[in-house]
Amino acid sequence: MSLPPVLEISEVTIHRERRRVLSRVSLTVDPGSIHLLVGPNGAGKSTLFSAVLGRTDFTGQIRFHWRASGRIGYVPQSFAVDRTLPLTVAEFLALSRRRRPVCLGIGRAQRRRGEQLLSRVGLAGFSSRTLGALSGGELQRVLLANALDPHPEVLLLDEPGSGLDEVAVERFESVLVELARATGTGVLMVSHDAHQVRRLADRVTFLDETVRRAGTVVEVLGSDGARGLDAETWSP
Repeated sequence: MSLPPVLEISEVTIHRERRRVLSRVSLTVDPGSIHLLVGPNGAGKSTLFSAVLGRTDFTGQIRFHWRASGRIGYVPQSFAVDRTLPLTVAEFLALSRRRRPVCLGIGRAQRRRGEQLLSRVGLAGFSSRTLGALSGGELQRVLLANALDPHPEVLLLDEPGSGLDEVAVERFESVLVELARATGTGVLMVSHDAHQVRRLADRVTFLDETVRRAGTVVEVLGSDGARGLDAETWSP
C-alpha cells in the first residue's frame, strides 16, 4: 500500500499587484522522493515556495499529509554572511533553538546535537569553525543541517547548488539523496541545471506561470535529454 503524498498542491493561483504570477498549479511530493521544479527566471518557482511556507496569499489548496513532526525545512538560494562576524557553526545551529543568547554559551546537549547534524551532511568536526571561514559548498551544507532539526517531513530547496563548483554540488547532492531515502523526507527543489535534474529527480515539474509539463525525467526532458529548461522549447 503506497503512502499518500506528504505535500499536495492543487490549483494554486497567485496574483501580485493585479498581475497573475501563478495559474492553477498542481503537483505532489511523495515521502522519500526528490521532486525537481524547473523553469525560466520569473516563472513563479520562488513564489510557489513562499505560498507553501505560508508567506504568500493564494487561491486553491496546499495540503500536508503529516506522519510525525509536521515540520517544513527550508534552504534558501543564498545566505548573506558577514565574514568578520566571529560566529561559529555550532553557535549558528543553536541560534534558533535557544532561549538565551549564544554569547552565554552552548549547553553540552545542544553542542552534541549540532555535531550529529553536521555529521549527517558530511561536515563532522566543523562545529568550531566560523561561518566566515566556510566555502560556499560548506555553508550550503550547514544550512541544510540547520533545516534538518527538528526533522522535516517536507524539505524545500531553492537552487542550493547555485554558484557552487562541481565538487561541492556533487557532495551536496549525495547528502540530499541519502537523507531523503533514509528519513522519508519529501524534497521539493528548484534547479536550472538539466544535468542535475537527470541525476536527482524522481519527478519533474516544468513551471512557467502554470504547469507546462510534469512527470518523470524522460517524460519531461526527453529520453535523449535534447529538451532543455528554457521556456522557448515548451508549449502550454
